[in-house]
Amino acid sequence: MKVLITGGAGFIGSHLADRCMTLGWQVSIIDDLSTGSFENIAHLKGNPQFTYEIDTVFNKSLIGELVDRADVVFHLAAAVGVRLIVESPVRTIETNVHGTEVVLNAAARKKKRTIIASTSEVYGKSTRVPFAEEDDLVMGPSVRGRWSYACSKALDEFLALAYFNEKKVPVTVVRLFNTVGPRQTGRYGMVLPTFVRQAITSQPITIYGDGSQSRCFGYVGDTVEALVRIAQNADAAGEVLNIGNDREITISALAEMVRSRAGSTSPITYIPYDQAYGPGFEDMMRRVPSLAKLQQRINFRPSTPIEDIVDAVIAEAREGAQAGQDSSIAAIA
Repeated sequence: MKVLITGGAGFIGSHLADRCMTLGWQVSIIDDLSTGSFENIAHLKGNPQFTYEIDTVFNKSLIGELVDRADVVFHLAAAVGVRLIVESPVRTIETNVHGTEVVLNAAARKKKRTIIASTSEVYGKSTRVPFAEEDDLVMGPSVRGRWSYACSKALDEFLALAYFNEKKVPVTVVRLFNTVGPRQTGRYGMVLPTFVRQAITSQPITIYGDGSQSRCFGYVGDTVEALVRIAQNADAAGEVLNIGNDREITISALAEMVRSRAGSTSPITYIPYDQAYGPGFEDMMRRVPSLAKLQQRINFRPSTPIEDIVDAVIAEAREGAQAGQDSSIAAIA
């Protein structure tokens, strides 16, 4: 199997590359490193089964060549993180919509199997939980920039399914719920790595809002396992599938868990949304996936406990901090 991963130097993309390599697949990635990091794929460099391009998905000719050489395309390249979305709405919309259009257009030429990564954000302000793939999407108003990401990804879904229905491209849309684990950065507002960094450095653990909002955190290893199984399931073409863990936890409880498991004495503080993201910011209070359809299609259900994920993220953060200390000592010496 030859696979192409757009956004392959990102958090999920790099783990997906690792998983594909363990299966003996040939892996090509493209990433502009705007939110990804070369460090995530450095360990793969030099492997004859792995190639990479540092470029944008807007490069139509390059994307065309890479897609032509692939059997399966995983399109993960996207604007990510609440902070980036709020601060750079133009980039968010253009990256998500135009990038997906370029990839699908290339895939359509030879009917390449394509997996398009969407997001649980598309469920918007829906209060019907758990979220099922055929449920209505309830978006907030266009004057609230926070919803531009959800709308751009919903448009990606409509575009992908249009290519399936009209141009017969075997496309599957996957709605990724909160995915966490090693290599994730808190730079763009990702909550778990931010909490962990604050806890192990004895800084205040900062919660935006009142902390009663809840999420379901899935392990990145489970997410990529689901992705590779979907890629091998021809019956999943034309489908929309949720991928995530369905165990719910409030953000306040997550902060307490991180502090406890890190053995930290950091205080937990609360910052109103309008101070964190500007006036008028709206959030989803609950985000719980229905996994029935996923389990039916691929006989797999993400289930890694949040406690294990937190421990893994804490261990990686401490290793990174120790490595930084050691390099500083070596430089002084």
